[in-house]
Amino acid sequence: MARSEYDVINFSMLERELKGSIESERQHHRENDAKLRAVNQGVSSYCQFRDLVLSCHLKPLEKKDEDRAPRKQPWNPVAPTNE
Repeated sequence: MARSEYDVINFSMLERELKGSIESERQHHRENDAKLRAVNQGVSSYCQFRDLVLSCHLKPLEKKDEDRAPRKQPWNPVAPTNE
């Protein structure tokens, strides 16, 4: 019996597909939880609801994440500096 190329399992492709499916499932749960939170909060418009759902992947900064280094590019070059 001859083996075809379909009989061989490509484990690296299978692993990539599994990782993609897991991430897709996590994203689905994150977005669903954000939708339920938005409904419970009673957002006043669809724009606010949409913004809450689209930003559900963001996490708040921790104390160690703050960057106190001076900025090389000011946000507003026209505004006077505080120095």
